[in-house]
Formats: sequence, structure tokens, C-alpha cells
Amino acid sequence: MPETASTFVWYQLMTTDPEAAETFYRAVVEWEAQPWEGGDAPYTLLSAAGRPVAGIAPLADEVKAQGGHPGWSGFIGVPDVDAAAEQATAAGGSVRKGPEDILGIGRYAVVGDPQGAFFVLFRPNGPAMPEVPATAPGHIGWHELFATDWQAAFDFYAGLFGWTKDLAVDLGAMGTYQTFAANGRSIGGMMNRPPNMPVSAWGYYFTVPGIDAAAARVAEGGGRVLMGPHQVPGGSWIAQCVDPQGAFFSLTAQQR
Repeated sequence: MPETASTFVWYQLMTTDPEAAETFYRAVVEWEAQPWEGGDAPYTLLSAAGRPVAGIAPLADEVKAQGGHPGWSGFIGVPDVDAAAEQATAAGGSVRKGPEDILGIGRYAVVGDPQGAFFVLFRPNGPAMPEVPATAPGHIGWHELFATDWQAAFDFYAGLFGWTKDLAVDLGAMGTYQTFAANGRSIGGMMNRPPNMPVSAWGYYFTVPGIDAAAARVAEGGGRVLMGPHQVPGGSWIAQCVDPQGAFFSLTAQQR
């Protein structure tokens, strides 16, 4: 287990209509957007208060051919991408792409955990940006894994990234919701996926100032609110949504 736990450092949306997605998320999350000219394919940087938070890229044709659909992914910072990819494979995961370099940016590998949820290992060139409070608008306030077996999933991620168990919440018939921490800060939760969810997957909560207004902007922009808004233990408000291209995401706010 690493001495310092790894945590999420970047987020990316792969989608069938990047321009429409940019318009949607600028309205809903109130992100700033600008093109990044450093790569071979079009890429849009999304920022909050001038700080880059996430990116939007076109869904690759080969991914579409394999049945892939629009979705968000989280990048987890590690000191050595190749070593972490080998460790993930040895623990039952699979490397789906890479490790390889992004010229001038860093090195990455797309990894699937043993139950099929995917994430990205990433080491940037140069120092990482300092962490921002989870409650800051425009930043990612929570990370959520729906797993086939959350206990086995936790063991995988704890061994790979040094995450530790935090509070466990009894959801009754839905089972246990286990929150987890990195370096003493609670950053997410894990639970067994519901029967209507076909595969294990990660979900990400984007922080907004007020949940009702943001949920209304989702509908106005052509997306759908699947659940909520409702309040969760601790006092935050959440809503789970899909964007107009079908990518799943969630919203969180400190006030209604």
C-alpha cells in the first residue's frame, strides 16, 4: 500500500457531439470552456474560476464499433503509471489502453477493475495542481462506485491506491454504502449496483451552488433528471442525471 494515497486529478467526457456537450455543461455546471490545441483530435477544456477541471473529447470510432457510448471517466494520479498498471493486472484488473504518453501532458493507461468498472491511471508532466475543496462550485464533490461486490472492489482499490474505509451507511434493502477516504479526506462511496444497472461503473458528482436551479437547467438543456433532487446524510443535496447524448453524471450542492 502506498504511503500517500492516490486521488482523482482529472475528469473527461467522451461523447458523440462535443460541441453540444460543451453548451450543455456550460449551462448546467456553469463551467468556462476553451479549446485545447495541443493534440491531434479536438479537445475542450472545462474550467471553474479559471482552473481547468475536466475535458471533452469526441468518442472514437473504434469505441463506437465496440458498443461504447458517451460517458465520463476519472483520472487517478499515480507516481508510476506502468507499475500501477502491472499492479492492477496482478490484482485481477485489465489494461484496456496504454500505458502511453500524451505529448507534453503526461502518461496514462485506461484500466478496468476486476468487476468491469473503468478508470484512468495518470501521471502528469510537472507538479500536480493543489486540491480544491469538494464544496467549491464547478469542481467534483464526490466519486461513487456501483459494484457487483463492493467489498471486493474496495480491497482492489485500497491495495492499488491506499484508500481507507470511512463511514458505512445502512441503506436497508439496498445494502451498505461504504464511504472511503484518501489521505484522511472522504472522497467517495461504494455500494452494490442495483438490479437494473447492467454493469459496474464509476459516477461523478459536479458541485453547483443550488441543486434545484441546476436540475432545472438539465431539463432546459435537453438532459434528464433520473433521481432527485433529494437530501442525503450530512446535509448535501444531490440529483442523478443524463446529458442529451446519454452520458450519466450527478450534481451535488450544499443548499437546495
